[in-house]
Amino acid sequence: MKLMRTSRSNTGWAFAAVAAASLLVGGYAAPAVGQEAPRSEAAAPAKAAPAVSSPGAAAALVSPTANSTTRAIANKQPESVQAMANLCGAGYVLQYAEQLPDSRRFGTLFTYQKNTSPFSSCALFDNNLGTAKYMKLTLCPNQLSKPCSVDEGTFSQYAGPVRVTDGMCAEVTAIMKNSKSATTALIDRRFAVPPCN
Repeated sequence: MKLMRTSRSNTGWAFAAVAAASLLVGGYAAPAVGQEAPRSEAAAPAKAAPAVSSPGAAAALVSPTANSTTRAIANKQPESVQAMANLCGAGYVLQYAEQLPDSRRFGTLFTYQKNTSPFSSCALFDNNLGTAKYMKLTLCPNQLSKPCSVDEGTFSQYAGPVRVTDGMCAEVTAIMKNSKSATTALIDRRFAVPPCN
């Protein structure tokens, strides 16, 4: 199925990609048209999506210090791991993945790291429900003087990517609700991006 993202919250850019069975399988996989609230800013030309290579290539994108749960998720979802890494950009490796809120897997949170100077973190929040939900993803550096990176809106596929430089022990928050005004969250997760003491 061909999907196109019409605009990006906080950036005003657009791109097109091919996705299958709600898994992100293109290097620049994109949400469905109308996933986000319309913006008045003009959208940039769409970018072509590179194809996902073999699952073995996705396994190479996992950090050697990733925990066993992250490795198990990467083994089960190699296309998502690679597509999310491509969205973060060159040089990022998967450091942490978590199914949220639990094994029911309403969403999957991915955090990637670039271990070259300046050390950077990138996070993406995959919507696994197959229907549009309000999602908010925040990534804050471990320095109060630096701003957080935020992506929020009504998404059917994912929120993010959000990135920070000097991202050692950055704090990530992932929220999913049926609507922005809903008082109960389906997912409300906050933690320091591993590895962190």
